[in-house]
Amino acid sequence: MSKPLSLARLLLISTALVAPAAIAQTGDAAPDQSTASGVPSVAEEADAQSGNVDVSIPGADIIVTGRGRTNISQSAPQVVNVLSATDIKRTGEGDIAGSLQRVTGLSVASGGYVYVRGLGDRYSLALLNGSPLPSPEPLKRVVPLDIFPTNVIASTLVQKTYSANFPGEFGGGVINLTTKAIPVESYLEIGGGVSGNSETSGELGYTYYGSKSDWTGFDDSSRDVPPLLKNAFGAGIPFADISRGDQQNIAMQFLNSNTSVLQRTNSVPFNFSASLNGGTAVDVGSDGRLGIIATAAYSNKWRTRENLQQASLDVATGAGKSYNQVVTDNQITVNALVGVGLELGDQKLRWTNLYIRDTLKRGALAVGQNDGLIQGADYLTQQTAWYERQLIDTQLVGEFELSDALSLDARGGYANSQREAPYEREFVYVRSNRELAIDPVGDRFVNLLNRQRGDASVTFSALNEDLWFAGADLSYTFSPDFTFTAGYAFTDTKRRSSRYELHFDAVNLPIPVQQLRPDYLLSDATIQLFDLGLLDFSGNYPVYDAALRVHAGYGQVQAELFPGLSVNAGVRYEKGEQSVTGLDVYSTGITEFNQIKQDYWLPAVTLTFDAGSGLQFRVNGSKTIARPQFRELIAQPFVDVDANRFYRGNPFLQDSELLNAEARAEWYMGRDDRLTLAGFYKKIDNPIETYTTINDTYSVTTSFANAPEATLYGFELEAQKYIPLDNLSASPFFQSRRLVLIGNYTYTQSKLKVSDGDKTIPYTYTTGDLPAASDYFIHGAPMTGQSDHLVNFQIGLEDTDKLSQQTLLVTYASDRVTSRGPNLQPDIVERPGLTLDFVARQGVVMPGGINAEFKLEARNITGRKYQEFQEAGGTRVYYNCYKLGTSVAGSVTVAF
Repeated sequence: MSKPLSLARLLLISTALVAPAAIAQTGDAAPDQSTASGVPSVAEEADAQSGNVDVSIPGADIIVTGRGRTNISQSAPQVVNVLSATDIKRTGEGDIAGSLQRVTGLSVASGGYVYVRGLGDRYSLALLNGSPLPSPEPLKRVVPLDIFPTNVIASTLVQKTYSANFPGEFGGGVINLTTKAIPVESYLEIGGGVSGNSETSGELGYTYYGSKSDWTGFDDSSRDVPPLLKNAFGAGIPFADISRGDQQNIAMQFLNSNTSVLQRTNSVPFNFSASLNGGTAVDVGSDGRLGIIATAAYSNKWRTRENLQQASLDVATGAGKSYNQVVTDNQITVNALVGVGLELGDQKLRWTNLYIRDTLKRGALAVGQNDGLIQGADYLTQQTAWYERQLIDTQLVGEFELSDALSLDARGGYANSQREAPYEREFVYVRSNRELAIDPVGDRFVNLLNRQRGDASVTFSALNEDLWFAGADLSYTFSPDFTFTAGYAFTDTKRRSSRYELHFDAVNLPIPVQQLRPDYLLSDATIQLFDLGLLDFSGNYPVYDAALRVHAGYGQVQAELFPGLSVNAGVRYEKGEQSVTGLDVYSTGITEFNQIKQDYWLPAVTLTFDAGSGLQFRVNGSKTIARPQFRELIAQPFVDVDANRFYRGNPFLQDSELLNAEARAEWYMGRDDRLTLAGFYKKIDNPIETYTTINDTYSVTTSFANAPEATLYGFELEAQKYIPLDNLSASPFFQSRRLVLIGNYTYTQSKLKVSDGDKTIPYTYTTGDLPAASDYFIHGAPMTGQSDHLVNFQIGLEDTDKLSQQTLLVTYASDRVTSRGPNLQPDIVERPGLTLDFVARQGVVMPGGINAEFKLEARNITGRKYQEFQEAGGTRVYYNCYKLGTSVAGSVTVAF
């Protein structure tokens, strides 16, 4: 197996090395292809990066005028990185999460969550056009950024220093996505692409039928909750009180064979995608312009992983539980955006409507051993699942110049996110491997449906979250050097989440029936002939409601104290009320209610000194907060199938408070060239940390608790240089080309502080003395999610006259803790490692004068693996370990 894969990677590397010359030769013969249709020259794209990038954020324009600057990072009053459409296209990533991992100090964890300077996703804030977003994930309140395709985003701003115009939940930074607005000219783009992966495409995988419309990402209603089961949920009657006959009637309505028969495919399909983008604009009156942009895209991707999953009570003695799992995911993404923009002189309106649907169809088969159950037995586990995530967002943003000195920014809107996971099915078959004289079927997999020797379960879960938001920012410019801004923001978030887990129950199934495949084992005949029933494993609160309402007001000053020295200072008052309520659906008379009501004053100040010749220095200090996420405050169980973890919340969590400081030197040598060096420090009170427990059957539970204190500090270095190549050779090939060198490095250290007498409250706490924090956290241990070293490097060749880019991208992240180790064992560590990618873009003119862009990508050329493990005494226990494979993709976009 290793030799063919090595050969494949060698071919991919050779392709990446020869592609620049080949593509450049093709483009060299083509005439200038500069257009406003989305296939511009690199020089034109660079113009967008030089101050004309569309950035929509709360409050006044981030650009400081009056000093002749055109670089956003230089002229902004805070520390920001801006990814323009140019930067996003250069990386070639299909979603925003992939593009953001190239930004200094940022890394992306599994699931599309962004870590800023080693702080986990809970310390990041994601906004769309300056407005908040709901999350379609039950375990998160932060929206996963991998659901945002790059084709709907005009720019991405990352601000790492806090300013009072942003929400107070600002730990590592804010990520603001700005959607496309008014086009310069009318255009229409049609695109399509195909891709493959060395571990997936054309290889063995597992899938199941589901429904005939699965390829669209929409179920044809086959997976709807069956009527009798829906009535049982609504009646609020415990399943233990439902008669056996009624339980059987419910079970016989389940969609059986379509969701339970796992099928092996010897050749997993290749990936494909298609997109349609268009826009137009018309003049309105003497100084107005009305524009509309619409985009739609569809992608169908496959991924197969052969995963080693282990667990141990004592890492030094090795794994007590070890499974080999093959899982195949079919991810279908559909997105659409309609944006309307109106400019009337200095007055601007933007109405944005976004729809994203991301569906995952999963089939998995695992075989392994668990010493905590039956010694020497083999366990075969089959899983099928269907996960629908959907985001609908509509928002209206207005920027009004009321006078020469007074301006008003107003925004409001509504967003809804949903997640449906019907028919999550799991079957467990057991082979005892005992002598046949003792066990007549000891050499065969059987399922007794009694949880000791076989199991079958079906889970229905759903989430719906509504978010209303509004805000206004009023700015008055007293002089060109002094502006005061006051603002108000309101958000109201409400979520309902439900999860019902049902297990089939049998007594003394005959041996022939024990060996039936899943759909026959749970057939109507088996249910009736052998008296199968249903057991409810949903817990006390299968349904919970959550809410977060925040009122905030702020005042902020932007002033130039004297030539060269400016200050941006402000304070935000934020009042938040967060609650999670476990609904008493079974009329027990007991309701769990957790509430956090806090108000904060959050000051922030940034001083910027312009030393001349493009050199400037910044100093920042601020206070911010981080709230627990909804799912972390309720004891409802949740299974993360990607991480192979069972989660349970903690109703005793508190808000975290952060003190932030940063000093920074920036040297802007030219429009595109810069060198920056920054040091940062954070002190966090009550940081929320993830920890893991494990029992003697190797059942792993992950939960959350407040550690007493933590500190985080480090530095980051960033450099960007464009080198013209016209003096390198007299060849026409080099006359309009330049070398692109972009690199950044971030060093981070974090430490938990645990002293004698410090206490914490785990989810298992009931009454009595609080447990010592040292029982859960080790003094000096790093925070979860923090990598000591982050490296990003891009080296590319691009043409300034026409679209022709070839870029090699290197990303490295050192080990980071994903969870505290069980029972104070070594922590569970992820090893992201080094990733090498290559992206080539080439514009050509097709017959008829039609402009087109061709793109070639090679990802993970070195074949990096995913590894998550514990290690002690030279022994390593893998929680997750699988090959990511090498991917190659090609696409074409035609612009009319």
